Amino acid sequence: MYSKLKLPFLHVYNKFLQLISPLQAWRDGSRLLGAKFLGGLLVILIATLPFLENAQTGVIGAAVAIAWLMMWLSDRRGVEDQSVPIWTPIHLPLISYWAIALIATLLSSVRVAAMDGMVKLTIYMIAFVSLSRLMRLGWRSILIATYLITALVASAYGVHQWYLGAPELATWTDPTSESAGITRVYSFLGNPNLFAGYLMPALPLGIVATIYWRNWGMKALSALTAVMGAFCIIQSQSRGGLMGLAATAFTLVLLLVYWWGKRLPNWTLPATFSGTAGAIALGTILVPTLRKRVGSIFGAEDSSNAFRVNVWQAVLNMIAAKPLLGIGPGNKAFNLVYPLYQRSGYSALGTYSVPLEITVETGIIGVICYGWLIFSIFRQAWIALNRLRRDRDASGLWVIAAIATIAGMMTHGLVDTVWYRPQVQLLWWLAIAIISSFYIAPIKIKQ
Repeated sequence: MYSKLKLPFLHVYNKFLQLISPLQAWRDGSRLLGAKFLGGLLVILIATLPFLENAQTGVIGAAVAIAWLMMWLSDRRGVEDQSVPIWTPIHLPLISYWAIALIATLLSSVRVAAMDGMVKLTIYMIAFVSLSRLMRLGWRSILIATYLITALVASAYGVHQWYLGAPELATWTDPTSESAGITRVYSFLGNPNLFAGYLMPALPLGIVATIYWRNWGMKALSALTAVMGAFCIIQSQSRGGLMGLAATAFTLVLLLVYWWGKRLPNWTLPATFSGTAGAIALGTILVPTLRKRVGSIFGAEDSSNAFRVNVWQAVLNMIAAKPLLGIGPGNKAFNLVYPLYQRSGYSALGTYSVPLEITVETGIIGVICYGWLIFSIFRQAWIALNRLRRDRDASGLWVIAAIATIAGMMTHGLVDTVWYRPQVQLLWWLAIAIISSFYIAPIKIKQ
């Protein structure tokens, strides 16, 4: 199925290569068209995520997109060269969703605002393609180490805020709730929910790096990042972040047990399943502040819960008005359309739910296509994981870390939209790129 759908794209791509062949000769004499230049930009992009404003990160992201475009146009390889495959099964639903978003933009009633979101979406997707390509060329550990070191710095400042206190920069907690007055850490990111989303990959990537890397200094750094990252997510008091952390830890433990399952008794997996769930529940019950914060997720007494419910109801009306292709991508389009449907006193900058946001932006067609993308990601992850497990290739542990990261981000995204911020969105594509980088194209046998 995938091969049949891929053929028209490859035919167009081959024709395009013939048109741009004069540019390919330029690459040999230019340092700006090599993998090192693109890799350097990606390292800078990841390393500066917690410290820069969104617009500044966007400039670096645009530079990555331009560098990738120049590298792609000057690439001498044909598509028949499968040593570093250009196409993976993840790319087709990715391009399909991009096309749907483009159509939604062109048909949007707020076309100019939607175009801004379309540009951002394009930059994110090119960042994914760049990350995937560079990881295939040996940059996987470099890019992951860049994130872990940066996350450690951000976590250290978060611990500092927890110990000495930090002023609230916004009203994050219901002042009438039991958790009012508790310090919610936010580090350099200025928002505890965003900080929790940014740190979501720290636990799985840190633990896997501790196991996989041989250098003891990097092992110690990775372990410290994992511990401090999880601690800061808890101290951010982000309820979506706590849900995401639980999903990440649960997925990570189960997959690690599965990875070593051949060496363990048959009862290990079900025992781990129940034991991990019990440990998460017990920890929530025994820690008072955590118990109160998690308890506030349920029920409408908490003002932020009531606020979200009212926003969601208005968003459902928006979806009903534009069910097929939505209003177009981006927060600017949302900010122009939402006031037409909002309930009095419930202004919002987003839907507070990623599935709802995708449906609002690109309609039912878009959310189905994105579901196809998610399915393709997990399918390729499972195929790669089992192949590497069978071959006893320890690099398969990175696939486990990527799956756990995606599970945590998806869980967090059910009740928040910090996923759309570059500090989280680029790490989402980093996790997907890890999975994509392990794809091996099937060998074609000539008759």
